[in-house]
Amino acid sequence: MATGRGWILKQHSLGASQRLESSSSKESAAMAAQLARIKKIRGQCNKPATVSSSAVNFDRMPSEVVMKIFSYLDTESLLCVGCVNKRFYQLSSDNTIWFKIYSKSFQPKRKKWQTKSVQEPVVDPVASERLPEFLNREEGYWKKEYIEKKISADRADIIQLLKPINTYTGLPLKTKEAIRNSGLRWVIVLKDTNGKEYVMDQEDISFNEISVTLSWYKIGWPCLETLSTLQLCGMTPVFLGNAKVHLKMGPWRRSLICEYELDNLTEKAEMIGCDGLVDLYRFDQGLLVGLWKESGIAFVMASLHYNQLIERSILGSASMRYVEAPDMAILDDIDPEYGMHGYQLHIELQSRGKTYMCNTFRSLFCKKGFIKNGYLRITVISYKNHAQHLPLVGDVGLSWRTDAFEGNIQNCFIMDATILDDSQKPFWCVSAPVNMILSAKRSILYEYLGPKYYVNHVDCTGKIHMALVWMSETNEYHIVNLVLYLRTQKVNSWFGTNY
Repeated sequence: MATGRGWILKQHSLGASQRLESSSSKESAAMAAQLARIKKIRGQCNKPATVSSSAVNFDRMPSEVVMKIFSYLDTESLLCVGCVNKRFYQLSSDNTIWFKIYSKSFQPKRKKWQTKSVQEPVVDPVASERLPEFLNREEGYWKKEYIEKKISADRADIIQLLKPINTYTGLPLKTKEAIRNSGLRWVIVLKDTNGKEYVMDQEDISFNEISVTLSWYKIGWPCLETLSTLQLCGMTPVFLGNAKVHLKMGPWRRSLICEYELDNLTEKAEMIGCDGLVDLYRFDQGLLVGLWKESGIAFVMASLHYNQLIERSILGSASMRYVEAPDMAILDDIDPEYGMHGYQLHIELQSRGKTYMCNTFRSLFCKKGFIKNGYLRITVISYKNHAQHLPLVGDVGLSWRTDAFEGNIQNCFIMDATILDDSQKPFWCVSAPVNMILSAKRSILYEYLGPKYYVNHVDCTGKIHMALVWMSETNEYHIVNLVLYLRTQKVNSWFGTNY
């Protein structure tokens, strides 16, 4: 018995020790595995970051999934994503997506319900399996339809704002509001001799009574010797947002307003003024280019008249200008002096928001004896009529600025003029930078004995001549003579006359 009990106890102790050894070995193995995992994690953290194999790859994604994602995008984003690659362009132009956008934006007009006693046709099961009619179109059909209809609808809303007319100027009353609602901005496109384009957005804008003044003065202009042309264009968003918010990086349309040749600029343009830093050169149609005294472009300014401004800025294309429809007066065979009276002039002399003179002259006329050398002469302010003489308020000069400098070019300003015919239609519109030229002869008027200056503007419609005298006692200029010269060719074509 004792021997058997001892053997049993011995076997029990041996089993317990084995269990202890096995448990300890298991714990050590677990600890070793845990340490290995920690080392592995630390090693991965020390490695450079790499793209996970589970990252989204649109190239491998099925077209159905990509189109489902595109269906949640708005119109601006769809146009932008279509520029990524050819596959995205095709998927983003899908008729299913764009028909849904089209039908949501342009709901069909409801027709009056009527009962019809016509038997309903039997549905063909084969025809019912075909694609719906709105999808059975060429690729991108509904995209094109939506874009064209949306652009025409937005333009119609803007043109509607331009219908109220200002009785003093004969121009649209809400031009400033139309510019803001349309998201219109202006850019200049500089092209070098190799065909490379430099597009520069407007830096500053100044709204005047009958014109708008634009400025570009960023640092980093291309070399003037390499430039060939300068284009002034209007930029409008393709789509207006729901809250009339315009995306800066969204799709935009360009409308060419005017184009200038920049080669031999100092020979083609006229220098009208200078100061210690820049020389000012004038092109036609209200463009100014400021050149540094050393070399290079300092700034560019443009003055645009409100007449047909919205149409010229949004209805043209990137390569073609907007062509204005011919606007003629109503023919009148009864009046023997038709086209020679009933004119109205609204004139403003200003410089980037500073107004030196603004006035309206009515009931202007020309006698037949004043038709000479192909011009009708209309005197607005006469030397002899002292009550008509007008002073200029403030220090006359054209102010300019860049990112680093500011200046003022003396005896220069912008002249805005609108001449209306007897039916209050704009006959001649001018917005041009001009300069005052010192005359060799002093004033012979008793009231004005100071230096005499002339201002002249000439274009294809006529000439504007202005005479001023400097009054040292009051430190101001006085306009003592203002004459309009209208081309007889323009008058005859406008009124149907034969002067």
